[in-house]
Amino acid sequence: MLEKTTRMNYLYDFYYSLLTEKQQSYMSLYYLDDYSLGEIAEKYEVSRQAVYDNIKRTEAMLEEYESKLSLFQKFQERKKIAAAIRTFIDSGSSSKEQILDALSSLEELD
Repeated sequence: MLEKTTRMNYLYDFYYSLLTEKQQSYMSLYYLDDYSLGEIAEKYEVSRQAVYDNIKRTEAMLEEYESKLSLFQKFQERKKIAAAIRTFIDSGSSSKEQILDALSSLEELD
């Protein structure tokens, strides 16, 4: 569950501007502020089922945006390459070629 929550938080960060205000609010309350479905339903005077359905549809939309745009995947790859470059530099034993290869990988992501 924690892994899904983390993923949804990242997807929300990348794609929130593509969501409606209501979707943004529900997702923010549910994933960022840790509100329950009942608390969100009470706040908006709707049923728990309505909140649940909205959140599930929004999660599916976020996954669809990610499948088309891959912003989160590219972000993760950049972090991985940056860590490798840092390791190469810190170790002192890496060659200039290793660092240049890693930088080329970064450039290919765009």
